[in-house]
Amino acid sequence: MINKQKFFLVGYMGSGKTTVGKQLAKKLNLQFTDMDMFIENRYRKSVSAIFEEKGEAAFREIERKVLRELLDFENVVISTGGGTPCFFDNMDLMNQSGITVYLKVSVDELAERLKNSKQKRPLIKDKDSEEMKTYIAANLEKREQFYNRATFIFESDDLFSNENFKIKIERLIENLKP
Repeated sequence: MINKQKFFLVGYMGSGKTTVGKQLAKKLNLQFTDMDMFIENRYRKSVSAIFEEKGEAAFREIERKVLRELLDFENVVISTGGGTPCFFDNMDLMNQSGITVYLKVSVDELAERLKNSKQKRPLIKDKDSEEMKTYIAANLEKREQFYNRATFIFESDDLFSNENFKIKIERLIENLKP
């Protein structure tokens, strides 16, 4: 499967899509594209600012348009936004165009990872720790039906401990081989 040369990393915010995507692209000698950064560069505004100014529905339309553009890229690892697979026919498009990998992380681990960066995350920025856990659990439950349609599901709770990161990336690459 590795010869398709187009990978989409999906999962909840804080699951490690950007970090894993950069390493995966480096190891496979592919280009890396972070969808949120692509949107921010294109619209010259942060995702948070787009959310605040235009609302979530308008942001999801922008995201859909950008995804359709990214489908034409070759030899690339694409880190998607956390909600990207859950709207329109986005997950179907990604599955038809390349290999999708769901970075699966528990609610507790996601909450821990997100607590220091929540100001950059429009959907959780005003929530305290317990509200954030409750929100993540409810939202993840809704989104997993889309995430679970990925080509591969990759358990990623312990991804960022120093000794595990390189091992996990190597294991992911092994799983992606035919």
